[in-house]
Amino acid sequence: MTPRVATGIGDRLLDRALTTAVARAGAPARIRFTERQLYYEMCRVLRPLHTVPRRIPLTPAPPVRYERFEEALRRRREAGKGEMPGLLEPLPSGPSAGSAVGRSAGASVGPTAVRRTPEEPDLYAYGLPRLLVCQSHAVARMLLANDIHLEAACPVLAADGLPLDPRLVAGLGRVEGATVHVLHDASTAGIALTARVRADVAGVADVAGVRGGSGVPGVPGVPGVRVASMGLVPRHAAALHLVSPHGPAPGPDDGRALPSALEPRERDWLADGRFAEVEAVPPARLLRTVLRVLRGPTTPGQSLWTGLRELRTAGFMTWPTD
Repeated sequence: MTPRVATGIGDRLLDRALTTAVARAGAPARIRFTERQLYYEMCRVLRPLHTVPRRIPLTPAPPVRYERFEEALRRRREAGKGEMPGLLEPLPSGPSAGSAVGRSAGASVGPTAVRRTPEEPDLYAYGLPRLLVCQSHAVARMLLANDIHLEAACPVLAADGLPLDPRLVAGLGRVEGATVHVLHDASTAGIALTARVRADVAGVADVAGVRGGSGVPGVPGVPGVRVASMGLVPRHAAALHLVSPHGPAPGPDDGRALPSALEPRERDWLADGRFAEVEAVPPARLLRTVLRVLRGPTTPGQSLWTGLRELRTAGFMTWPTD
């Protein structure tokens, strides 16, 4: 088939913007990114409102439709202009998509992520200080592809993997202050996901015998686990100047599920059908933010030399003393 070439100034402009977006999305360290992240990066190339100071809140409309982006992406592939390093191939549709993520990224994020029989029988016998649940399956896959689960020592699951396995909740209960972080879009459905995860954790805890009931065999009782929203919310989208498309206005029942902490202007923004996706956040910023939140605050005054001095008193196989 003869590749379709750019026929007008608009097509050539989009092709150049796509080339720039590919280089920016993977910077600065060969970051893996999704097609939608590449689309939003191209939007920032065409309309660089991200350079506006953050004190000026903005949620601009997309400067180009997603269909035009797909056309430019198709032209680039058909013309054979080289590979796009870092771009994750789209997942196959169907029930096997979750297992495909597990094979490609080294950890599963689908519904069967934690229900497989582990090779190590004591895999669930340890404490789990944190867990990340992503609304978007693609975002969970992107985080896994960039080894966030290894750097933060945190399993990454997609929301379609709910309900959580009782053994996971039991592992969270073995660590004081364990937290389930929820990464979601700035939308009515996304913001309501945190309450859904909180109810799911409470339900699993009941089944596991938290309140003295009969538990699942082999699953000890677990204390309460904190569930916290990592964002996004509308004020985050405005501060980051994220591209915000228009969707259908939410129903009256959807508005009741919103948390009381939302400001009136945020509720109006959502009621207007506006939303901002996590994939609209630049990939490098998204990775830094997720890693910072998962790791928690650093201890003041901690340094490399402090750590080395502490090793002298750690005991066996430390530096010899005088």
